[in-house]
Amino acid sequence: MTNAKKYISYILVITFFGFLSTNNIDGDKSVFNFGPKYKYEYETVDKDPLNTLIYTLDNGLKVYMSVNKDEPRIQTNIAVNTGSKQDPADATGLAHYLEHMLFKGTSKIGTINWEEEEKLLNQISDLYEKRRGVSDADERKSIYHQIDSISLLAAEYTVANEYDKMISSLGAKGTNAYTSLERTVYVNDIPSNEFEKWLTVESERFSELVLRLFHTELEVVYEEYNRSRDNDYWLSFEAMNKSLFKKHPYGTQTTIGTSEHLKDPSMQKIHDYFNEKYVPNNMAIVLAGDLNPDKAIDLIKKYFGHYQAKDVPEFVSPIEDSIMSPEIVNISGANAEWVDVGFRLPGIDHKETYILPLMDGLLSIDLNLVKNQKILSGYSSYGIYKDYSKFQLHAQPREGQSLEEAKVLLLAELEKIKKGEFEDWMLPAVIKNFKLNDLQSNEYNGYRVYKMTNAFITKQDWSTIVNKNDKLSALTKQDVVDFANKYFGDNYIVVNKLTGDRNTVKVEKPEISTLPLNRDTLSIFAANFENIESNRLSPIYNNYEDIYESALASDIPFYYVENTTNETFSLSYILDMGEFSDQEMALAVEYLEYLGTEKYTSSDIEREMFKLGLSYSVYAAQERVYVSLSGLEESLEQGIELFEHILSNVQSNQEAYDNMVLDILKARDDSKLSKWSIQSGMRNYAQYGEDSPFKYMISSDDLKSMDVENLVSKIKGLTSFEHYVYYYGRRKASEVISLLEKHHKLSEELKPLIESKKFVELDNKNDIVYFSDYDMVQSEITMMSKVSSYNKDLICPARIFNEYFGSGLSSIVFQEIRESKALAYAAYSYFTSPRKLDKSHYVQAYIGTQVDKLGDATDALLELMNNMPEVEKQFEDARIAALKKIETSRTKRSSLFWNYLSAKEMGRDYDINKDIYSELEKITLEDLKSFFDQNIKDRSYAFTVIGDKELVDHDVLKDLGEYKELTLEDIFGY
Repeated sequence: MTNAKKYISYILVITFFGFLSTNNIDGDKSVFNFGPKYKYEYETVDKDPLNTLIYTLDNGLKVYMSVNKDEPRIQTNIAVNTGSKQDPADATGLAHYLEHMLFKGTSKIGTINWEEEEKLLNQISDLYEKRRGVSDADERKSIYHQIDSISLLAAEYTVANEYDKMISSLGAKGTNAYTSLERTVYVNDIPSNEFEKWLTVESERFSELVLRLFHTELEVVYEEYNRSRDNDYWLSFEAMNKSLFKKHPYGTQTTIGTSEHLKDPSMQKIHDYFNEKYVPNNMAIVLAGDLNPDKAIDLIKKYFGHYQAKDVPEFVSPIEDSIMSPEIVNISGANAEWVDVGFRLPGIDHKETYILPLMDGLLSIDLNLVKNQKILSGYSSYGIYKDYSKFQLHAQPREGQSLEEAKVLLLAELEKIKKGEFEDWMLPAVIKNFKLNDLQSNEYNGYRVYKMTNAFITKQDWSTIVNKNDKLSALTKQDVVDFANKYFGDNYIVVNKLTGDRNTVKVEKPEISTLPLNRDTLSIFAANFENIESNRLSPIYNNYEDIYESALASDIPFYYVENTTNETFSLSYILDMGEFSDQEMALAVEYLEYLGTEKYTSSDIEREMFKLGLSYSVYAAQERVYVSLSGLEESLEQGIELFEHILSNVQSNQEAYDNMVLDILKARDDSKLSKWSIQSGMRNYAQYGEDSPFKYMISSDDLKSMDVENLVSKIKGLTSFEHYVYYYGRRKASEVISLLEKHHKLSEELKPLIESKKFVELDNKNDIVYFSDYDMVQSEITMMSKVSSYNKDLICPARIFNEYFGSGLSSIVFQEIRESKALAYAAYSYFTSPRKLDKSHYVQAYIGTQVDKLGDATDALLELMNNMPEVEKQFEDARIAALKKIETSRTKRSSLFWNYLSAKEMGRDYDINKDIYSELEKITLEDLKSFFDQNIKDRSYAFTVIGDKELVDHDVLKDLGEYKELTLEDIFGY
């Protein structure tokens, strides 16, 4: 992975975990109007590529806005400036649990009789407080039984998931929330024409806290806690923080909380926390998309202007002692081994912390260690928080390499920076790639709100964000060397993640009564909400005529889409054959990464690409090969020349190949330790049997005896096969064609494509259960049943089935399994449509649950899969939501060709949404019921189950069908 790619990947990681990556960079901010004349005075920054507008209401509520007219949707974040570091020490996990409860409604949302429900909720709260002071197990159990009984009565007045139903009815996507160290963020992607209705709901939602369905949601959080105990990466993250921050809540407590605190919650403490932290002067509404700024502020004032500001207690950071010498921590888990090296640095307001991203960009772990085959994989990363920051190095060792040896290699790379052993061109090249990442990422509303949310949470002036790269550009090599020597010495923590038993705490299930869902009822608020008129939009379908088609020499098809957004391009040579056609070709493609030419070493190639703000990849998928180049438009011709030089002049390297084989075999062995790899293999086994795509690979003996010259010939011969070319960028099509005809080397006659190996899908006539043993707290079960070969008539009912029944927070499965019965953290069902004409439709369902709930959860899911609840109102909401998603969705120009390619593979020359929309307008609940009865009800399933063999009740599994335990050799084939 190049440094540019690594940086983009890390942006995705920090988005998921909520880590901070903005920097304290001085800059001038100004308050002025630009572009269109606005009636409000917004805080803006000159030369801001996002044209961000910032406004503060009189009550302190911040509003960040970035206008993007690409599609009629708005990505929204409602951010609260609080996270797990503010949790009381005796109630860890509180901020995260509160996040869950914000989906449960208020005294107006989610209730049909608040006066009676409130009395019962108060009784429940009192019982929880009483239980916190009781240590006798029998008495605690008795109190919990009272809580459960009263909760059952309270649920009679509850409308479960009413918030989710209303938001879904708008055509919202990605409804969710997350909590991390210093933030709690509530996420929605909504149609722009539904902005006011969204505000109507959110204004009520954040106005007060009602802890209804408390004990069932608490059980869901237990499930989430269990899932975190099964995740070695999360355990390693916690171990590193605990060692780096021995006094600060960053390390002394975790976002998920302890099992003891989760089992002893205080509803009163949660209310106190909400009343203290969820106030307008501690919150922000962050918007990116198709919006009118002035109208947006008018509406936000209308719905949030009445919120009252309050003094928010300032968090006083504990002062950490200096780390004087390396500390080593060993943790165990089922996955393959790795080592992390972590450093603690000052927080975001320190004058030097902004240099951290540059340090990360300069460290060439991928180039110097991975590409040079010194470690199996590795990277550097950073998290910049308010009080302290963290910089981390990561390595997964090669076969026969110790964690200590891998650690030494990581630290040696850091020493190079400290000694100034990096070339002068690297500083501007790293910053050029930072700018490239911004150019590419700014297309996406999600990235825009991510940046703006970071600015709010970290209290950084927007000018700091906008001018980040300019200030980094002013740094000299000596500045970086001084910074590295100041902060990176022997003051580090080593976390060795070993392979072994986790010995984690296992949370057992309590007795919980099944709660009524009241699916057919509405609160008065929801009824009024439904009566608010919505201005529906007309759908706009993909127009594949926007793709220009021509031909190069030898009649090679050329496809062109103009980039109207930024100054970047992507260029791909595409062969419609891949690993299933020629395994050795796929291996050759993997080998190319480690090879040079007579002019350049493999490292030289990486450096040249990096200098130019480019990246290249050659990737062999199962049935296609992609030879791709992307980056700054200004470097297009130089990139093509270098690209073509590599493909034509690559030279073999036996040592590099032998090392690659060792790494492949090590990676294969490591896969057998990965839960996700095992589950993927099990699903393949259930779908195809012994001869599955998952097991289709070159044997270890054949790998070791492979002729490397043959592999090099295959690389050089890639474009001698029939292929086509796709360009997305700023240049005119004629100019790109000229460049390609000048540089793209071709054979006089192109060879025909090699036919792909076909894998036969099984027809399971009877229920069958496949089980695999794995060291984990939870158990996970997937159900799979083949329905039929591709049938276009099934696509529309499948879409509404997934919306209504199987996926999303307001779906039938989620409501029944999680909300009503508290049997799982994750549960869903969906009807798949194939992406190839020779593949089939499948019904699939999934549950991740505690081992002791597996039987109950599976029974509940099977009951639903055989008897679909019919709720006319919920169906109609789902149908309208599906229509609105099509009405407001647009395919980005950068994705148009790939969308076209997918349609072409299915024999279509038009957007399938056109057919789906037409059918959605007419479909009824009776039609869906007919679809369910014909395609889902009473099916036989292949069940794949993974869990701890000593904990799983195998009799429960045997009752499901024919039982077979799969060995790792069965699954992986080696």
